[in-house]
Amino acid sequence: MNYKIKFLVLLGLLLSFSCEDYLDKAPESDLDQEDVFSTFENTQGFVEEMYALVVDYGTSAHTFQDYIYGDDAYGNRTWKASYQIDFGNLQNLNNHNYSYLTPWKRNGYGSSQNNTSNSNAARRPGVWDGSMRGIRNANQVIANIDLMVDATQEERDVILGQAYFFRAFFHNEIMKFWGRFPYIDRVLVTQEDYSLPRPSTYKESALSADEDYVRAIELLPTNWDTQSYGQATLGENGGRLTKGVAHAFRGKNLLLAASPLMHGNNVSINTYQYDTELCDMAVDAFAEVLKLADQGHYALATWENYDEVFWKTPVANMWPGGSEFIFSATGGNQVQAQRFMTAGVDRDIHGRSGSEIVSPTHNFIHNNFGMSNGLSIQDDISGLYGETLYDPTDPFANRDPRFYRWIVADRDVFGTTATIPMRHRNAQLFTGGEHRSNGSDNQPSTTGYMHKKFYPIGDDGEFHSKWNNIIGQYIGKRLHMRLTDVYLMYAEALHASKGSTAIPSSYSLSAEGVINTLRARAGVPNVNPSIVNDNSKFMDELRRERSVELSFEAHRWVDIRRWGLAHLDKYKRKTSFEFPQDWSSFSEETLIERVCEFPKHYWIPFEESQTQIYEGFDQNPGW
Repeated sequence: MNYKIKFLVLLGLLLSFSCEDYLDKAPESDLDQEDVFSTFENTQGFVEEMYALVVDYGTSAHTFQDYIYGDDAYGNRTWKASYQIDFGNLQNLNNHNYSYLTPWKRNGYGSSQNNTSNSNAARRPGVWDGSMRGIRNANQVIANIDLMVDATQEERDVILGQAYFFRAFFHNEIMKFWGRFPYIDRVLVTQEDYSLPRPSTYKESALSADEDYVRAIELLPTNWDTQSYGQATLGENGGRLTKGVAHAFRGKNLLLAASPLMHGNNVSINTYQYDTELCDMAVDAFAEVLKLADQGHYALATWENYDEVFWKTPVANMWPGGSEFIFSATGGNQVQAQRFMTAGVDRDIHGRSGSEIVSPTHNFIHNNFGMSNGLSIQDDISGLYGETLYDPTDPFANRDPRFYRWIVADRDVFGTTATIPMRHRNAQLFTGGEHRSNGSDNQPSTTGYMHKKFYPIGDDGEFHSKWNNIIGQYIGKRLHMRLTDVYLMYAEALHASKGSTAIPSSYSLSAEGVINTLRARAGVPNVNPSIVNDNSKFMDELRRERSVELSFEAHRWVDIRRWGLAHLDKYKRKTSFEFPQDWSSFSEETLIERVCEFPKHYWIPFEESQTQIYEGFDQNPGW
């Protein structure tokens, strides 16, 4: 069938942000498929749109950065997606215009603005629509590869490699939130083509995706800059797909499929029970990324340059990520990026209109950010592992260094320069304090904490503020994949399969070794040997380490669901920390008891119309 294809020739995947379009582009045009797929340049132009369909979670939620959907943050706007998720209203996401999970953007952000060339990520497709379009685009490339008559074999290979990767990746994006999904491996044309029943298990879909990741690994380069086809965009290829990217996402797909929720297949959950066969496959995939790191393609950020991963780029308006960068959504609107960067701090400090605070919950901070001795607060106060450091009369003392790096607590210094009003020089997060929710609309903290992981702070320790305006020099961004995440997933899969101290045949590092390596970067002692020797306890500790290292990077909601924990009381309560200005007493107050039943609230329901297209596409349980 000779159909017309509308496409954009996108020239170069620029690793930059500006107030202009995030990609240079030629005028939109209608071309025959023979023209689209005749040359490498034309076909790559068609492929480029798939990069733009990757959703940037941090800036894809209207102008208000509501992207943290787990137990880790609280917002007081009842119309926000996170608030609706807290109340168990997952079906409302189908009509929610302000969430990256929205299947189709409607109303003010409707189809007329639902395009990949918009510099504002909130006006690009959401996860559902973008993934479905990405799958179709990938299948069109694969189906028409033989039309690339004016291309070298290397050019044909990299086109196919990108298409196979994106076909798997976009299926994974849907599967993370909606669960089991038919694997669409051809261009759907007729009504009969659309009659694809849901597979009986999550694993079935994941193994289909795995086949595509393996194909992609075979065809993609290690570095675009060393390839002849990469010379036209030399120096601007850092965001393109490579073997390393494909290995990393292959491992993630396998680990998610091996996780307790997916392994239990919605029937039951044992949080320590994984599919060990899939875990072994995941370990081998992650090992390939770690080998590339050993060869110099990636490297863990040091403690001194860790901010480069999140916001402190050496060149203005360039992507962050530093040596840990593996993959991200494309660049976008600088204004939106700044709203994302300031989402953890009171608007009265940063002065950026349109930004609203997302406050870390006390339960998340207390349960995960532990003590300087490497223990969780719970283990520290138990007295089972040595001297106790936690002081309930001074709860912010002797904490893990990452607490001080990424969390703003009461009395922390924002700035000392004379231009800063006295009331804003120190964080006043005590109950009723200047930077605490007090009925006003200045967007203060609702919990007694702020977070500064993506927030610009000068070398002199001065925060960006209305009186110290440095934010324009930097671009903060949430990455889809970075090296620390790979290390943590490698450790989880390895421990679930073989234990904390085992060394696999594919790489010379144990799960214990991984956690201690990450802790050493922050100056935190090794995991206590008694914890290492207890399989369940070490898995808890490994998950706590993941929660700290990847805090506020939009992994948490997926993690507590796949671990089968989201319905437990510990993960349903969102709490604030209440205390007077003189710190004479401290108490925890419940802000909301999240509605989460197993298995109903573990998966977003499909739109009703989706399940009525044909028999065999069943709705998620409980809906």
